[in-house]
Amino acid sequence: MNTYQISGNLVDILQQEIYPATLHIADGRIQQIIRNSNEYPNYILPGFTDAHVHVESSMLIPSEFARLAVVHGTVATVSDPHEIANVMGVEGVQFMLDNGKQVPFKFNFGAPSCVPATTFETAGAIVGVHDIDQLLQRDDIKYLAEMMNFPGVLHKDPEVTAKIAAAHKYGKPVDGHAPGLTGEAAKAYINAGISTDHECFTLEEGREKLQYGMHVLIREGSAAKNFEALIPLLHDYPEKIMFCSDDKHPDNLVEGHINQLVKRALSHGIDLFKVLRAACINPVLHYKLDNGLLRENDPADFIITDNLRDFNILATYINGQKVAENGKTLISPVPCTPVNNFVCNSKTPADFRTPANGNGHTAKVKVMEALDGQLITNALQAELPVANGLIMTDTPQDVIKLVVVNRYREAPIATAFIRGFGLKQGAIASSVAHDSHNIIAAGIDDDSICAAVNEVIRHRGGISIAGSEGAKALPLPVAGLMSNLDGYTIAEQYSWFDQAAKQQGATLASPYMTLSFMALLVIPHLKLSDLGLFDGDQFAFTPVDAA
Repeated sequence: MNTYQISGNLVDILQQEIYPATLHIADGRIQQIIRNSNEYPNYILPGFTDAHVHVESSMLIPSEFARLAVVHGTVATVSDPHEIANVMGVEGVQFMLDNGKQVPFKFNFGAPSCVPATTFETAGAIVGVHDIDQLLQRDDIKYLAEMMNFPGVLHKDPEVTAKIAAAHKYGKPVDGHAPGLTGEAAKAYINAGISTDHECFTLEEGREKLQYGMHVLIREGSAAKNFEALIPLLHDYPEKIMFCSDDKHPDNLVEGHINQLVKRALSHGIDLFKVLRAACINPVLHYKLDNGLLRENDPADFIITDNLRDFNILATYINGQKVAENGKTLISPVPCTPVNNFVCNSKTPADFRTPANGNGHTAKVKVMEALDGQLITNALQAELPVANGLIMTDTPQDVIKLVVVNRYREAPIATAFIRGFGLKQGAIASSVAHDSHNIIAAGIDDDSICAAVNEVIRHRGGISIAGSEGAKALPLPVAGLMSNLDGYTIAEQYSWFDQAAKQQGATLASPYMTLSFMALLVIPHLKLSDLGLFDGDQFAFTPVDAA
C-alpha cells in the first residue's frame, strides 16, 4: 500500500473553514484528516477545474495539455471534443479519450452536440442522434456538450430535441451556448433542459440567466475575455458560477490557467470561499465529477500553495500522485501517432480573386469587423478600390481580405473583407477555424493569401504566415488542429508566429485565435464559411456586395 502524510493549513471550502491538519493518504485516497494545533507556512486546497474547454484549441493533444495545466494547479477539465469531432466524428472523440487516459489527469469529455455546427458550412463528419445516444451511455462521457444550435432548441428541431432527451435519459447535464439570448427566448432555451452558458458577455445578460436558474461560466480565454464584465456576479451567486477558458492557446497556457482567474477575482474583493467555490467545487458538483474535494475517502486531488493571495502553486497531486512541483511538470510525454482528415490540393492566386459587380473604380462591400477579446463581430460597409474588375483591399482603411478554403474536398473558395486585424503586409492562415475547421486566411493581397494557404495545405494542417521573407508554417498533424510534439516547444513556436503576425501589423492581442473564430457562424453578426458570407442575425447567407 502506497501511504504517506502531508501537513498544512487545510482550506475546507464546503465548510468555509481553514485549519492546520495532516492528511493521511493511501492508494490514491485520503484515508484520514487529523486536525492539529501546529503552524504551517503552506495551504492545502482542492485542485482547480476548467469548467469548459476545447483542448484542441491549445494546439496540444490532451496528454500534453495536462502536462502544462497541472503546473498551475489544474487537476481536471470539462472538455468538449467538438473541434476534432467536426473533423473526424466519433473517431476523433475516441482519440481524445484514449490519449487523455494515458496521463494522471482528470479529463471529463462530453458528447459533441453540434457536428456539423450548422448546415451552412462543410464539416468533415456528422455526429447524429444515434451516435450521441451511444456516447452518452458511456461512463467516460460526462455530459452533452454545448448546444450551439439555439435556434434549433427554440424551434424544437427534432434532432436537437432528441439529443437533449438522450442526455436527460442518462441523467447527464446539457451544456448551453446562447450568446445574447435574453427574455422569453432565454427562458425557453433553459426550460428545454439546458443548464449552463459560457457565452454571456454583459453583466445584465449573465444576471438574467442566473435568475432563470442557469449556471453561468465566466470565460477568460485567448480570444474571448468576459471576466471583467461578469465577475461581479460571483458576489451574489457563488453556487451558480464557474470559471472556464473555453479556448486557450499554448503560449497562454504556459503562463497560467484557472489560477489566474482566482487571483484576479480576489483582487476584486470577492470573498475567498466564493472564489474557490467557483474554481474548485461547483464544476465537480454540477457535472458529478470524481475529483476529490479534500474529504475523507475522497480521491487525493489537491494543490499546495504558499499563500492565499498570489496562489503560487508549490505542488499538484492527482489521485495521490505528485504531478507538478515548483513550476515543473512531473508528467511524462506520451507518444502519439497523428490522425487526420485532410483532402485539399494547392491553390493559385487566381483562386482567391473577388470580382466586382459593375464597371466602376470602387465597390461598396459588406465588411466584417473583428473585435479584440470578443467572438462577436460587427457588420460594417466600406468603399474599396477596383482594379481590372477585381475588388482590392485597402490597408489605410484597415480592410483586408478574408478567405475560407474547403479542406475536405475541392470546391470554390469563399472570399469576403474584414477590418480590425491591422495587417499591413502579407497574410496569416490556419486550419483551426471554428467550427468546421476548413482553412481560413486573412491578408492584404491574393499572392500572400495563396502562399499562406498553401503552407497549411502542404503540412495537411497548421498555422502559417506569408511575408517578404516567404511563407512558414507550424504543422498541426493531428486532425489539422493539434501537434504531437512537446507542449512547451509548441508554445514557444506559436509565440514566434504570434509575434511575426504583429510585426506585419496585426494589432489584435491574439491574431491567430481571433482568425480562427471568423468562421464561427453561430456567433453574430457577420462571419464567413466555405460556402459564403453569413449573416448571423438572419441566420442566412448574404452577398459581399452592399450596393
